[in-house]
Amino acid sequence: MKALLLALLLAGTAHAQNWPAKPVHVIISFTPASATDIVGRLVSAKLAEYWGQPVVPENRPGAGGSIGSAMVAKAAPDGYTLLINSNAHSVNPAVYAKLPYDTSKDFVDIVPLSMAPNVLVVNVASPYKSLMDLVNQAKAKPGAINFGHAGVGSGTHLNTEKLLAAAELKVTQVPFKGTPEVVQALFSNSVDCYWAPISAGMPHIKSGKLRALAVSSSKRSPALPDVPTTGEAGVKGADAPLWFGVWGPAGIPADIVAKINADVRRALADAGVKDKLANLGNDGMDMSPQEFARFVRSEIDDYQRVVRAAGIKPQ
Repeated sequence: MKALLLALLLAGTAHAQNWPAKPVHVIISFTPASATDIVGRLVSAKLAEYWGQPVVPENRPGAGGSIGSAMVAKAAPDGYTLLINSNAHSVNPAVYAKLPYDTSKDFVDIVPLSMAPNVLVVNVASPYKSLMDLVNQAKAKPGAINFGHAGVGSGTHLNTEKLLAAAELKVTQVPFKGTPEVVQALFSNSVDCYWAPISAGMPHIKSGKLRALAVSSSKRSPALPDVPTTGEAGVKGADAPLWFGVWGPAGIPADIVAKINADVRRALADAGVKDKLANLGNDGMDMSPQEFARFVRSEIDDYQRVVRAAGIKPQ
């Protein structure tokens, strides 16, 4: 019996020693050039250096990130198919009545990547110069303002709901597949405003195409020091930062999970990666798999409360 237990222990350890022996496929649950994609590809490129194997990102957007998640839930639990998603992963159980997976049972929580505020943006030609300009117009003409977001269940959707609840507004919400589509709609004046993830919105703010009205965090972003928080801009209780993480299908050997966690944390601590993330308004997150699992569980519970308070009916 002792010999059998020793053999099993050695076999488990061998998982991580031999992994990865082939390319690792990373499913990114939102569109190219979205915040999830930008952060995910940055970290994936560094992991490829560490692992000596290609780390192949593949965008599978749609349904608030749940299409990509469903692919990973059904994948072999060998560590060669991973999911990079936003906090939509924790939102979706509250907003979708029938997901094609069980968020709590079909995934292993591996490691968080970063956290960043969303930034409320309008076309630079928009008449809205401040958050309160927008709020006052929405109160004067309920339903007249079109709010874009990156799909039901996305972090940008929940950020919209938190603002609407905090300011007691009624607007028209227009869902898209991802941030690039919403930004194009802003450029064409098809929507009035959007809670853009800061890493995706920053280039357009810096180029002068979009105007930033507020950030969704409790403190100002060092990347946009002149942009007020929602609280400073006149609306309390609308904080809703965005975060990103890595998951895999349930059943991945624990030593492979530990290796991915350690290597991602090493990548996030790399000076080059750290600087690029910071320039895009991201703060790194540093957690063990166990700490991340507790964090994800608390986020799922919190979003259940937010969605119920917003009166959103699961679709």
